[in-house]
Amino acid sequence: MADDTPADRHRRYAGAFSERVRGTRDWTVPAPVAGWTARDVVRHLVEWFPAFLASGSDVRLPPGPSVDDDPVAAWQHQVDAVQAVLDDPATAGRMLSNPHIGEVPLDQAIDRFYISDVFMHTWDLARATGQDDRLDPALCADLLAGMEPIDELLRQSGQYGPKVAVPDDADVQAKMLGFIGRDPAWTPTAFMT
Repeated sequence: MADDTPADRHRRYAGAFSERVRGTRDWTVPAPVAGWTARDVVRHLVEWFPAFLASGSDVRLPPGPSVDDDPVAAWQHQVDAVQAVLDDPATAGRMLSNPHIGEVPLDQAIDRFYISDVFMHTWDLARATGQDDRLDPALCADLLAGMEPIDELLRQSGQYGPKVAVPDDADVQAKMLGFIGRDPAWTPTAFMT
C-alpha cells in the first residue's frame, strides 16, 4: 500500500481507531500508558494535534466537543476535521514548519507524526478495553524500521518510554510495541464486557 496517499492512510487507520472508540464501554479503565485511562488515550490525540498544526501552519482545526463530556463525539469531530484537511486539494501546496523537523509538506507531516500516533495508540485503546488489538503488520514493520535508526533521539524526546524486551522470535507488532515502550503482554486490571 506504498502508493496510498496520507488521506487514504488517515481514512484507514483513523477508521480503525474509531471502531475501538465506538466499542469502548468504560472510559475509566487503565490503559497501557502509565497513569492513563482509555479516555486519556483519546484525549492525547485530540489535544496535541491541533496545537501542533496551529504552531507550524495556517491550519486551525475547529474546536470540538470535550473529551471529558463525550470522548466519542470529540474523536469523531477530530477525525472529520483532519480528513477534510487531507482531502482538500489546497493541502498539497501547504507546508508545516517546526523547529525540530524543519519545513515539511503538510500532508506528509500529518502522515508521519499524527497518523502513525493514531495507529500506535489503537493498540493502547484496544488493549485497555478488551477489543481486537491486532495492528497492520506491514505498518508495524515500516514504523519500526524508521524508528530504530533514531532510537537515541526518540528516547531523548521523552515521547517514548524505555524499550520493553521482547523475545527474538516475537512478531513485528510485539517488536514495535516493545520498541515504543509498551509491554505487549500488558492486560488491564479490569474492564467491562
